[in-house]
Amino acid sequence: MKLTEMKEWKALEAHSAKAGKARLRDLFAADPKRAEKFTVEAAGIYFDYSKQRVGAGTMNMLCDLAEASGLRGKIEAMFSGEKINVTEGRAVLHTALRAPKGTVVKVDGEDVVPQVHEVLDRMEAFSRKVRAGEWKGHTGKAIKNIVNIGIGGSDLGPVMAYEALKNYSQRGLTFRFVSNIDGTDFAEAVQDLDPAETLFIVASKTFTTLETMTNAQTAKDWALAALKDPAAIAKHFVALSTNAAKVAGFGIDTANMFGFWDWVGGRYSMFSAIGLSTMIAIGPENFRAMLAGAREMDEHYRTAPFDVNLPALMGLLNVWNNNFLGAASIAVLPYEQYLKRFPAYLQQMTMESNGKRVTIDGQAVDYQTSQVYWGEPGTNGQHSFYQLIHQGTKLIPCDFIAFSKAAHSLGRHHDLLMANVFAQAEALAFGKTADELKQEGVKDWLIPHKTFEGNRPSTTMLLDELTPAALGRLVALYEHSVFTQGMIWQIGPFDQWGVELGKVLAGRIAPELEGKAEPELKHDASTNALIRRYRARK
Repeated sequence: MKLTEMKEWKALEAHSAKAGKARLRDLFAADPKRAEKFTVEAAGIYFDYSKQRVGAGTMNMLCDLAEASGLRGKIEAMFSGEKINVTEGRAVLHTALRAPKGTVVKVDGEDVVPQVHEVLDRMEAFSRKVRAGEWKGHTGKAIKNIVNIGIGGSDLGPVMAYEALKNYSQRGLTFRFVSNIDGTDFAEAVQDLDPAETLFIVASKTFTTLETMTNAQTAKDWALAALKDPAAIAKHFVALSTNAAKVAGFGIDTANMFGFWDWVGGRYSMFSAIGLSTMIAIGPENFRAMLAGAREMDEHYRTAPFDVNLPALMGLLNVWNNNFLGAASIAVLPYEQYLKRFPAYLQQMTMESNGKRVTIDGQAVDYQTSQVYWGEPGTNGQHSFYQLIHQGTKLIPCDFIAFSKAAHSLGRHHDLLMANVFAQAEALAFGKTADELKQEGVKDWLIPHKTFEGNRPSTTMLLDELTPAALGRLVALYEHSVFTQGMIWQIGPFDQWGVELGKVLAGRIAPELEGKAEPELKHDASTNALIRRYRARK
């Protein structure tokens, strides 16, 4: 049934006309136990959504919508290996990447868990050699620098995880990440590295991705300029791929090729072989702890009732804010410097997944799908864009992420950091009225400028500390929240056809920029003019 014709959706529309205007000040005043009623603790995360503009009735109706949408069955279909990526005919099994040995998950009748652990074990053996200095480069020097070359999930996942868990990394090793086809990215990544001590990890399932393979070829040229011998490539390059022929043709020993599967989407792949750089950085034990944390959230999502299910609650709250309160974006605000790349990671996970305009059966939607995700770490963002969140004309719900224990105990730093996260959530919810300002003696003419409307919704997630397991839980939380939203909106979160057209057109334009002879241009007038200007001035 069409989403907007479902009685549960219509009930929420009717309910939102009144409930959507409720003020958080009034909701808290009416119920002294509100904070307890709208807080859930599970899988190591204390999830306080009491500052969201919802009541018990709202949440019951959202859970009814989830039930009517068949969310429980769809969760089970995903975990069971059914081919829920309909347009590509694929299973969606990033959850199998963190399944313990002995678990059985079948795709086309074959248990994939042994394959997962075979790759994990090979990754572990390789990581231990690099970390111990036993993997030697072509000249006999130990590897000290690791450069991950990828794009999209093959870059955003590894760089986010490395930065998030830098406190656990082996500091004698240098890690760099190259993704952009802009040559500056590669040039800056290697400008202070010794080729004899550098290992490149090339991440491309097909070994044909334009950006990745362009950068890989440049890396090969850079290494050979110093090392001379083509045989050096086998000692300084490994591949995360399934295309053995192209990997071997590049000069990489296929014994150092780590595979993954078409049931792992790029933006869900950081727990697969794509995480090799992460494992080298933090060590196999910590990598497996990260997998265990994600697995804990997986099991919670698969089994917990929706009213106490963190990913389901997060997803349903986003549907409420987006579709019934008109909030077009959401700010992710980690109060932890190590999570500085987490918002960027979530941008791909959420918007590439749910940035769709047709349902799974190809019908145009008549409602909003994915919100725009963005953010920066606190407290930096407070001196940047919080002005708009507090006093601007747009409603922007916020996800605050914080940790009770400091990664580094330095004087008052952590207490001040935590004071800020709690204060910001409080200020967004309750604001400051004109009467309160008047009582403080603020001059009448200044009162409109200093008034805070409040009633800006937020969720606060409080964890004990940022460990590998905690990162795994957070990533899986957002993964499953994205799935929840996609299932409610009746869209397919696991394909990304929207990225294809630009790639095709770029492939057509590139030869027109590179050739010496003036090409016959058959684009629109603007594109033709831009091509001619570039050719004349490059």
